[in-house]
Amino acid sequence: MWIGWIEFDILLGDVHSLKEKRSLVRPVVAQLKRRFEVSAAETGLMDQHRRALIGAAVVAPDRAHLVEVLDAVERLVAGRPELELLSARRRDVHSED
Repeated sequence: MWIGWIEFDILLGDVHSLKEKRSLVRPVVAQLKRRFEVSAAETGLMDQHRRALIGAAVVAPDRAHLVEVLDAVERLVAGRPELELLSARRRDVHSED
């Protein structure tokens, strides 16, 4: 079994409140969950208006599938016009490691 996760550091556009921030972040998290069947959440920078950390995790039977899903998740986040992807950090491990 392979376990992988990816965390995105995101700069948001013209956002002036935490309420506006949530209105941008929540749909992204929901789309990741729905489209890729991953576990996803806002994972940090909760008190900053223009920055967000979003994480996603997946369990897969083989590393190739894991990498395929994480690549697709990254493409989706990077392709969102209302977000500027500053960085993406990922890691994968085998259950026997």
